Amino acid sequence: MDSFVEILGSLDWSPLWISLKTGIVATILCFFLGIFAARAVMNMRSPLKAVVDGFLTMPLVLPPTVAGFFLLFLFSKRRPLGIFLWDTYGIKVVQSFLGCVIAATVIAFPLMYRNARAAFELIDINLVYAGRTLGMSENKIFFKVVIPTAGPGLISGTILTFARALGEYGATSMLAGNIPGKTATISQRIALVMQDQDYVTGGIWVLIVIIIAFAAIVLMNLAAGKTQKNVKRWG
Repeated sequence: MDSFVEILGSLDWSPLWISLKTGIVATILCFFLGIFAARAVMNMRSPLKAVVDGFLTMPLVLPPTVAGFFLLFLFSKRRPLGIFLWDTYGIKVVQSFLGCVIAATVIAFPLMYRNARAAFELIDINLVYAGRTLGMSENKIFFKVVIPTAGPGLISGTILTFARALGEYGATSMLAGNIPGKTATISQRIALVMQDQDYVTGGIWVLIVIIIAFAAIVLMNLAAGKTQKNVKRWG
């Protein structure tokens, strides 16, 4: 027990703070981008709708290392976009905290987008028609009617997005690297200590991730339960 306490006392907690900051910033970005994308795609017509939806969902089914490869190819200081950002604004994406955020956002975005779209599609269209009858603009209907009605689904999507961004490893490793105190997240720390066969430290970080993931699932279930209060149980 004393040795365990000593390990906790000597533990470098920077991966936790980096992961939390990355998860929070990425979740905020995914929240607004996901809602905007879901609304835009729902207003499209086939086959453009199917193509755009497939493109936005692709990071969900691709290996994270594939997404990391494209991000590294895009933001490298040897590529036009990377050169432009560095020469014009002094912005460095590769091996930086910004890289962590971008990688986590790209990987977690489909979860927010798919949940937002599913929540919007479940809304009773009569509520929208009622808003139009009352003379409300489309934007006002969206923010006053659609968003509140889809609230539980959006909350679930937000929680899942945060959990995914918090645990992102593959794309983050390729784009941001594993710099202690700067870009080293929990997932990267676990992989590093396991290479050294430090099972105690790795176990502590795994336990921390499990606690955070379990809390996220509980919050998601509580949010989803709000939509079932007035629904009769089958049978």
